[in-house]
Amino acid sequence: MRGGASPGVRVVNNVVVLDQTESVRLESERLGSLYRQMGPEDADDVVGRAAEELALRLSHCETQWRQKDAQGFRKSARSLVAIADQIGMLKLARVAGDVTACIDRDDAVATAATLARLLRVGETSLSAVWDLQDVTL
Repeated sequence: MRGGASPGVRVVNNVVVLDQTESVRLESERLGSLYRQMGPEDADDVVGRAAEELALRLSHCETQWRQKDAQGFRKSARSLVAIADQIGMLKLARVAGDVTACIDRDDAVATAATLARLLRVGETSLSAVWDLQDVTL
């Protein structure tokens, strides 16, 4: 670091680059309840399918944003809320709700910023659930 830059900040040729990372935590009580109700094998299947669906819908969100398909984008973001909530990805569900609210306000700048955050949180959340499945399998 140069010039007194803070952790998470790099100065490259006098340009400040902010490292944007998102920490996530899977809601263990939600997942535990799912595993108790369904049993390990069925719960693993549900969580795996939900993770695949989340990855697909995150990709759709980005594509629909770039194609200026506001209706499809809103539908994809809104569907993320329920799926993420079901498997204990509460931060992902909250950020997807934030994206939906920005779309509803027709605020392009806020939508772009929250979409970028949604993609970061989504990637980190999916990594966490896939790591969890590797442990439980």
